[in-house]
Formats: sequence, C-alpha cells, structure tokens
Amino acid sequence: MGLFDGMMISASGLTAQRLRLDVISNNIANADTTRTPEGGPYARQMVTFSPIGPSFAGNLQTAMGSDQSAGMGVQVSAVESDTQTPFKLVYDPSHPDAVKDPNSPMYGYVRMPNVDVSSEMVDMISASRSYEANVTALNAYKAMLTKALEIGRG
Repeated sequence: MGLFDGMMISASGLTAQRLRLDVISNNIANADTTRTPEGGPYARQMVTFSPIGPSFAGNLQTAMGSDQSAGMGVQVSAVESDTQTPFKLVYDPSHPDAVKDPNSPMYGYVRMPNVDVSSEMVDMISASRSYEANVTALNAYKAMLTKALEIGRG
C-alpha cells in the first residue's frame, strides 16, 4: 500500500457519494414530472457502487497472507432507472396528461413518477452521513501523515 492510497480511497468514496446525492436531488426535483422526452412519467434513478480492486474474497485472502493487493476504494458502476417500482396512478381528469378516452377504464387517471420523497430523503441522509464519514477518514489520514513527518524530523 502506497503513501497516499488512504487519501485516494477516501476521495473515491467522496466522489461516489457526491454523485449519489446529485441523483437523489434529481429524483426529488422530478417527483411530479409526468412527461419526459422518452415518453411517460419520470422514472426514479438509482446509483450502484462497486469496489475498485479485489472483492471481499480477495481482501480476505490478502489478510490471510496471499499476495493479492488490497481494495482501492469504490466507484459508481451504474446509474439505472428503477423498473421494479410501479408508477403511481392518480385520478385527476383535468390534468393535461390524464387519459382522455371516456371508453378506457383508465379514464381520468394520470401516471405519476415512482419517486417516494420520504424514501429519497432517507437515502439523502444516508449519503450525506457517508460523505461526512469519508471526510473524517480523510482528515484522520492527513493527521497521521503529519505526525509521521514530525517523527521523521526528529
């Protein structure tokens, strides 16, 4: 492990959590968007992380004396639409995106985004705490490096 690897690991976490916060903010901003360029209501976006370097099994082998290198942080592997959660149906015949065909059983209903603002706020708090934890780890690593330099000066 190199001298600045700890900083790089924390920096990768900071970058990933910042993107996660951006995606969550976008979801909240589009919680009432019923018309998108792709057609239909806005679909909630989700961020998926993956490790940089070996997996947990690889790190376990490293700890047990194998010659594999340790993990080097986290990266965003995908930002995907939530296809599992169904869109909400709201009865509002005056809405411009409501079904206008009186013969349809969906007459007057509007398909709303599958964004739950309460869940998004919980995710935002989680991402914010993770960001703060990475800042704390980065500051602790900087303090350790500073102490090591002071010891080296004698």
